[in-house]
Amino acid sequence: MRISFHGAAQDVTGSCHLVEAAGRRILIDCGLHQGSRALNIENAEPFGFDAAAIDCVLLTHAHLDHCGRLPLLSKRGFKGPIVTTAASRELANLVILDSAYLQESEAAHDARAASRAGVKAAPPLYTVIDATNMLHQFSKVVDYEKPFEIAPGIKATFLNAGHILGSASVLLDVDEGGKKRSVFFSGDIGNADRPLLPAPRIPAAAQAVVMESTYGDRNHRPYRESVEELYSAITTTFARGGNVVIPTFALERAQEILYILRQGVETNRLPPATPVFVDSPMAISATEIFERYPDQFSTAVAELFRRGKDPFALPGLHFTRDRAESVAINQVKGGAIIMAGSGMATGGRVVHHLRHNLARPEAGVIFVGYAAPGTLARRIIDGAKHVAILGEQVQVRASIHTVNGFSAHADQSELIAWRKGIGGLETTFIVHGEEPVMHTLAAKLGPGRIEIPGLHQSFEL
Repeated sequence: MRISFHGAAQDVTGSCHLVEAAGRRILIDCGLHQGSRALNIENAEPFGFDAAAIDCVLLTHAHLDHCGRLPLLSKRGFKGPIVTTAASRELANLVILDSAYLQESEAAHDARAASRAGVKAAPPLYTVIDATNMLHQFSKVVDYEKPFEIAPGIKATFLNAGHILGSASVLLDVDEGGKKRSVFFSGDIGNADRPLLPAPRIPAAAQAVVMESTYGDRNHRPYRESVEELYSAITTTFARGGNVVIPTFALERAQEILYILRQGVETNRLPPATPVFVDSPMAISATEIFERYPDQFSTAVAELFRRGKDPFALPGLHFTRDRAESVAINQVKGGAIIMAGSGMATGGRVVHHLRHNLARPEAGVIFVGYAAPGTLARRIIDGAKHVAILGEQVQVRASIHTVNGFSAHADQSELIAWRKGIGGLETTFIVHGEEPVMHTLAAKLGPGRIEIPGLHQSFEL
């Protein structure tokens, strides 16, 4: 068995790992590199393998940095099936089509600018047509903890990763002429302290693991403290007469924040008539998908569904799909919560809301997720006094809050415990993290072979 690493190798995004065994080539994820727009060049680079030679893709979950290059993979020759859970298939279809639309929109914008400059612009990575043509390859859905045969000698088992709805870690068991090997791919490991999803599951044993390390250098703030910090940031902003802008990832984070706001209203921590705008068509659609899988939530949330209560609904909630409705939100000068994508403020409707609120000292901006280097969110978090938004310089006068306890990723202590719980380990591959973070985690993992692969590096198992 050979494993090679073609994304998230000494980097946080772009997960893509290739297993060659028993005459088959199996890809685990095929995600976009995310951050600054300069990464579009990196996304267009060769994969490091022949797309047409891939037999199947096992998709751990629907975040863009795990599924976002699947249309490009198909465009370059991949014809096989994409295997994932039912919830991940629905969410991935939503995410991928949205990504294709953004690819086309950004390419059209760049083409206009290039035409004025007399140069040629790069085409989009893929179009909506490319993405639509690929969706039929989501041809097999699997249940958690039910092994299935990919090919003779190769079995895969999806285990609930507790990261977002439908997320999985994948155990591959390979028998090559009596020589048995197993490797466990973490995908993204969930934070067990959060309310919506059950804790991550692990196998009893595996000979190798490929594990993410996003927060491998630190522990999260306790969840309850983070909730209180969120409520406090909202109420102090309202007391100043401002709006609260929350850049929000459409999958899981938007639904979790809605759940927390609902609890805040029910416990009188927030005013019952608080207007809450979810200004993200993708987050709205994702919430509708979440509500179709009540059995996949934690016991407490599943019980709410069973009692006929919507865990994501609150009195002042407004879903705004229409662009005109989105623009109208800017007439609200205070007392509202505006949730919009993208979470890293790299595009989407939140950019417009930041442009209208960042310069207002009475306003508040609350970041509730990871912000990659080079993104607008990271620049604001790092204390920039002015930021460029939609071609203009905007002064940062609003109160800026970063609430880290809502991360959908396991923290350092949880990562260490996750790995320790797997028996028979011989080799640990650390991926999906900033390089210094990976080394910090590696030093904490104790004895055993630990590798931090470079891009396109391969290993025999």
